[in-house]
Amino acid sequence: MSECTHDCSTCGESCGERTAPMDLREPVNGLSSVGKVIAVVSGKGGVGKSTVTCSLATAMAKLGKKVAVLDADITGPSVPTAFGIHEHAVGSELGIYPAVSKGGVELMSLNLLTEHETDPVVWRGPIIAGTVKQFWTDVIWGDVDYMFVDMPPGTGDVPLTVFQSLPVDGVIVVTSPQDLVSMIVTKAVKMAEMMNIPILGLVENYSYFKCPDCGKEHAIFGESHIEQVAADLGLKVLAKLPIDPALAAACDNGGVEDYQPNPLSDLAKALDEGTV
Repeated sequence: MSECTHDCSTCGESCGERTAPMDLREPVNGLSSVGKVIAVVSGKGGVGKSTVTCSLATAMAKLGKKVAVLDADITGPSVPTAFGIHEHAVGSELGIYPAVSKGGVELMSLNLLTEHETDPVVWRGPIIAGTVKQFWTDVIWGDVDYMFVDMPPGTGDVPLTVFQSLPVDGVIVVTSPQDLVSMIVTKAVKMAEMMNIPILGLVENYSYFKCPDCGKEHAIFGESHIEQVAADLGLKVLAKLPIDPALAAACDNGGVEDYQPNPLSDLAKALDEGTV
């Protein structure tokens, strides 16, 4: 061990005299400059987290911002499909180049690196977490204003890696109106709090279905409790999104950038204006 300088902020040693937590954040690729990093998380799967991520990235790009999406859902990547990108990523001795959508959104996902899109990823947690870290350190992102990280569900290895290794500026929690929503949201929120990551607020997906014939709204998944959950946690409700088969079809067919009106345009504007 080298001589102690008593400056814990510049020290990587773990000793009994440490008075400040170790900074485990990894430097971004040397040819990149990333402004704000926003992680989109969920306590459980199947709540439309990737749809929210892609819609939010698209909305931000339409504001004229340079936007990137880091697909950290290694075992279930769906971001390239939503943007209609199916080719492989390429690289050089400098690093890996992200794919770019027709709307200018940069993407990196494991689906851009496997031989076939349907190849399963049968890896253990540490390898998956290491891959996510490499997406940050080895991809040549260039100059990016906003990076959205599409996280896998839950509170396991990958969320821990992202919160520790990336300079995450805030978390958006995606949920749905189900009976277990309070417990599930609270788990995700508490993890972010434990990692000292600001929680920007909650987005409720599948909030209701609006009948195209009569215009009446139906609570298919039960009545929403998101306002009470948010109040109990001291958080904002950022958006309540309806069940929209057209948006689901747009994502399935690679047309998320073409879908109008974008349900998260107001949230993107609020993020950019700093009112969230």
